[in-house]
Amino acid sequence: MRQSPANRILILIKTDGPQLAAAIGNALGISGEAARQQLSKMAEEGLVEPVTIAASGRGRPRQLWHLTTSGNRRFPDGHAELTANLLGTLVEQLGPAALDTVISARETETLKRYRQEISPAHDLAARVEALAGIRTREGYMADHWRQADGSFMLVENHCPICAAATACAGFCRSELETFRAVLGADIERSEHILLGARRCAYRITPR
Repeated sequence: MRQSPANRILILIKTDGPQLAAAIGNALGISGEAARQQLSKMAEEGLVEPVTIAASGRGRPRQLWHLTTSGNRRFPDGHAELTANLLGTLVEQLGPAALDTVISARETETLKRYRQEISPAHDLAARVEALAGIRTREGYMADHWRQADGSFMLVENHCPICAAATACAGFCRSELETFRAVLGADIERSEHILLGARRCAYRITPR
């Protein structure tokens, strides 16, 4: 199904970060002026907002377009409010140990499922590619690439369980351990949505 210009812009900014209007126009195959008109309409709807940055030298200041909170809400949130409330009730009624049990059970199930899908991949590059595909299907808008030093990057531009992870950092710890186990590699989280980054990023190196 063909995406509307507004949806294409939302996806572009979500995936690649804040953008200049001219860059958005190039990506969409339209003029910079047409992109600015579309961005102005989206700003009126509260989906995007411009942030002015100083230009180097004597150039004019430029505007980078960001997603607002409302713009980010256009992407799946995994029933955020319900999830957060359920986790809060679970801890209140049964104690922190019950939540640890839930996280552990989820980790076991996820690891088993990921291994079944990734096991045909015989090298790290193929496993990273397979994991990125799984995570994209689950709503994380994942991307991956090989670095010049031979390591890999796995980037997740969206977190559909952000409310759960905010309520309990154990979900993030569990996912990191799952990645390490299923890839058989050393992994360091270099960017984290819960710490204010626009995405989660993982640097992967062979053991």
